[in-house]
Amino acid sequence: MKRTAALILAAALAASLVLPAAAADETTQDARLAQVTQAVKDTLDLDTSEYSTFYGNCYDQTLVSQWSLYWEGSAGTLSIDALEDGTITGYSLSQEETGSAGLPSYPSGDPAQAKETAQAFLDKVLSPGLESVQLEESSGSDRLGRNQYRFSGDILYHGLPSPLSCSITVDGESGQVTNFHRDVSYGNYLGSVPSPTPAVGSEAAAQTLKGSLSLKLEYVLPEDGGAQAVLRYVPDSRDEYYVDAQTGALVNLTELEAGLGNMGMGGGSSSEDSAAGTPENGLSQAEQEGIQKLEGVLSKETLDGQLRAVTQYGLEDYTLSSASYRLIEATETQEEQVLCTLRYLLPGTDETASRTFTVDAKTGQVEDLWSYLPWDEDQKPSLTQAEAQTQAEAFLQSFCPDRSAKLALYQGPQGEVQSTYFFTFARQENGYFFPEHFYGVEVSAEDGSICGLSYSYDDGVTFDSPDGIVSAQAALDAWMDTYTVTLGYLQVPEKLSADDPEAAPYLQLGLTAFYRLKLGYGLEREGSCLGVDAKTGQPVQRETAAASGLTYSDMSGHWAQGAVEALARYNVGYDGGTFAPGQAMTQWDMVCLLFSVENYPLDPAAATRQERDMAYAAAYRTGALTRTERQDDAPLTRSQAVKLLLNAEGLKAAAQLTGIYTCSYTDKSSIPSEDLGYAALAQGVGMVQGAWAGDRTATRAEGAVMLHKLLSW
Repeated sequence: MKRTAALILAAALAASLVLPAAAADETTQDARLAQVTQAVKDTLDLDTSEYSTFYGNCYDQTLVSQWSLYWEGSAGTLSIDALEDGTITGYSLSQEETGSAGLPSYPSGDPAQAKETAQAFLDKVLSPGLESVQLEESSGSDRLGRNQYRFSGDILYHGLPSPLSCSITVDGESGQVTNFHRDVSYGNYLGSVPSPTPAVGSEAAAQTLKGSLSLKLEYVLPEDGGAQAVLRYVPDSRDEYYVDAQTGALVNLTELEAGLGNMGMGGGSSSEDSAAGTPENGLSQAEQEGIQKLEGVLSKETLDGQLRAVTQYGLEDYTLSSASYRLIEATETQEEQVLCTLRYLLPGTDETASRTFTVDAKTGQVEDLWSYLPWDEDQKPSLTQAEAQTQAEAFLQSFCPDRSAKLALYQGPQGEVQSTYFFTFARQENGYFFPEHFYGVEVSAEDGSICGLSYSYDDGVTFDSPDGIVSAQAALDAWMDTYTVTLGYLQVPEKLSADDPEAAPYLQLGLTAFYRLKLGYGLEREGSCLGVDAKTGQPVQRETAAASGLTYSDMSGHWAQGAVEALARYNVGYDGGTFAPGQAMTQWDMVCLLFSVENYPLDPAAATRQERDMAYAAAYRTGALTRTERQDDAPLTRSQAVKLLLNAEGLKAAAQLTGIYTCSYTDKSSIPSEDLGYAALAQGVGMVQGAWAGDRTATRAEGAVMLHKLLSW
């Protein structure tokens, strides 16, 4: 819901066809431009003397005037977006970049210093005494070749959270802010930011919010993939509530949003386009005929006859329009299957009604059914919901007689019924629902026929005993304890009134409702909680993905641990959980390591032939080695390891120059002349220190340290 206001406003403003205010009085426009430009320069202490070109455009909109300022010069460009009062909403600095070749490097600059730079910029552009931001570095920032630090955060009003946010980017090399964007309240919300002082205390709000929570006891399959369902208290409603901090009233934001619809913007999508399409599997006519000849596959005529024999499908007046077969290949858990999709049309109507069945082509068993049924706005259902439910239950008794006794109504039609009634019947065991096993049945509101069917059911699932479960109140207490009651600003929709002067510009845009910032208490939670275990009474947390980067079980205390872990932070290294630092490095080990620099890590011992060829192809492209030099299992000498790395960095030509290099290795007199360039460059970069020892076999640890030093260069 956080972005809804901005999206609605964007649509409204787009519809109003606002254009740059070029037709306004030029003198007035120039004065406004000068005033906004000076305000922006004062805010940022901006020196624009290095730019040779400047221009600005104003977009005068119904709600707010937005200025776009642009500077250009030999060193790059600068663009700034600002409101009429000089509030900066966007900033983009583009500097001339020099091209680079070879391997990507570690990010330049200090992330802590970059964050300080970002915060200093925010201190200039945010409203003092009102706005602040707690910056966090964006996820996924750790990658090679990245010379920018990206931060984001929610904008706080009076130190309290709000729906607004901002993002900012700092260049690690120059230490300059290169990009900034922020949300603003003006024009996006009715009125001003309300007082941060609540009339209702947090304890009272917590009790009120707890009253909005409810749990239901159901069977679920454990997240570890077990086949025995267990009982769990799960949320009975996903609605979002808040407590008004001034009145203490409990407000259902979800219902409020639904009640105000789409803020009067109109629109809405039609299902005609999707319904009119025919399922397509891309098979040629010859392939279709070939599938039909497979052993046991029924003809489309036979399948059509089986469907028509079930009068509840209401196909009497429908004609078969198409039938297409597709082969589902066998997997570890499922046998090969042939499916047939049959589409039926009802002729003689302005908008053609259709019904589409997917069936098992060997048995005729219906896998799913969906329909398109035209419906007039003034048309009324020909049968009641109770009558439709009776039809659905009777169908299930004939469609799945062995299972229907375990099925019970889980959810009925939601909202206003138009062309169909939709019912979900879920499996019940020991008196509790297991909603993962269900049959969804759709009944035509016009003639009571079955026009929709979907289901999921596995007879192999077992169910834990319901003995020894905790009480519903104990579960609710545990559920409430997973939340923190937070005071903050929320965007709350309200109906626009012609008597409210603040509503006038929004009414001009054709809106009937819009958002206002209100101070309220809400429930916040870190992470995701699935429910409360009915046996232990403990909250069940959703498993989160492991942190990015490689980890090894055999590097603790090793002399190369720092270098290997620095590479691993950027996903450079070996997959499989071990590094084997003392193991002799083969050519394949080095190629595998290089492949992870710009691709992803492989396990050298488990890589397939295709993966090996792919990694070597990448090494050929970088110039690390040639195809004729490939020797997967050949041990690498230290000299060969250096050559592979420097070649990949694009330094092969430089290393082969003669008569210009010298070095200070303890064994420099034994270095062959053809290796001297590589040895000197390696020493200059810091890849090798002390003795060259070029003929000695390199270890994986040495290869990793060499790469680490090269990426740090």
